[in-house]
Amino acid sequence: MSVDPGTRPLQIDDLPGVRLRTPQRVQQAAAARRRPDSLLGASGRLLLVAADHPARGALRAGDRAFAMADRPQLLDRLCTALSRPGVDGVLGTADVVDDLMLLGALEGKVVLGSMNRGGLAGTAFEIDDRFTGYSAAAVATAGLQGGKMLLRIDPADPFTSPTLQSCAEAVDALAARELLALIEPFICESVDGRVRNILTAEAAVRSATVAAGLGGTSAYTWLKLPVVPEMEQVLAATTLPVVLLGGEVAVDSAAQRDTWRKALAYPSAVGLVVGRSLLYPPDGDVAAAVDATVELMT
Repeated sequence: MSVDPGTRPLQIDDLPGVRLRTPQRVQQAAAARRRPDSLLGASGRLLLVAADHPARGALRAGDRAFAMADRPQLLDRLCTALSRPGVDGVLGTADVVDDLMLLGALEGKVVLGSMNRGGLAGTAFEIDDRFTGYSAAAVATAGLQGGKMLLRIDPADPFTSPTLQSCAEAVDALAARELLALIEPFICESVDGRVRNILTAEAAVRSATVAAGLGGTSAYTWLKLPVVPEMEQVLAATTLPVVLLGGEVAVDSAAQRDTWRKALAYPSAVGLVVGRSLLYPPDGDVAAAVDATVELMT
């Protein structure tokens, strides 16, 4: 005899039925969620797990082309990561955040909503990062702590200009609600028809300075920057708080964490936002990957 999911904590297998029969439970869970007291964790820094890749059609993790396409598995990995001490929250699109809300995995956590996912991976319009996810109003309604936006600047692609304008408008809309605006900027180029981020100190400095100047106030703006050589030069380019981008899954996880450790030594680096490297580590041990990363935050 099956148990009514309304009388016990929801499990991942319950989600399709709940979404079908009682979709209002998403809003109820969001309204009842315990909010964090601060954007920073007990370490005085912020460690977020990123899970907004699928909405842009980016499903690869390491050598697995469709690793993130299995939603129950992704949710299970996210719940494992979020349950570990020292993990402060998550960055995701509404579909993922709503699932985690229903599962009760976001109590007391910092939650950032991913705003522009329109630049689908591998398409001719990839640099056109339109706002197809959360709006500032939706972030506020869901009780999230802020919104994140991707800003890819390709000097040769005119689609860059409307993305700049949209990001500036989103910064203003979030700031008007005293919500965090997290901007992830890159200087890009097209190589064989595919967008590639230029991961040099010069490119990171240029992108950071452009992103920091968007909108009518930077009071609630943080930057999400890649770890590149000469990171001190990059972090000296802004007074805004910076969280470091974890990047792709590395074969040598220990070496990857060492680069994060060195970058976190700079005072303006206030935390990490890591996705696939934590959720799909080479050895498959999510908890161990998370715990090793938490150690870097102290």
